[in-house]
Amino acid sequence: MKLIRFIVGRIILLLDFLTRPSPVVRSREDQDTVDAALSGLSLYQFKACTFCVKVRRHMRRRSIKIELKDAKSDLAIKEELVREGGKHKVPCLRIEENNKEVRWLYSSDEICRFLDAKLDQLKVI
Repeated sequence: MKLIRFIVGRIILLLDFLTRPSPVVRSREDQDTVDAALSGLSLYQFKACTFCVKVRRHMRRRSIKIELKDAKSDLAIKEELVREGGKHKVPCLRIEENNKEVRWLYSSDEICRFLDAKLDQLKVI
């Protein structure tokens, strides 16, 4: 079973690489605004998880750069996800607001909607 997962994972990563979407191009000022607005976010993920790939592709398409944390191969990150987020499930978006309140989103669709809503608030492409 591990061998099958390994092979399927590599196929997923290859297909993601070969069909990678083009990022939106923004002015330097707009991109700096986006980066600053999303600086309190971290995405806990597995490299070959299809739902994680979906979120990363969405981020690339929208030129969103947030911290990626590998919760599969990094034991400290995995423990952090379970301790703070409550479960070992990915993708998981850690959202730290200005008031230092932390929220966790565990659905790829919810994560993509959240990111789109943040960009809509900024009124950038």
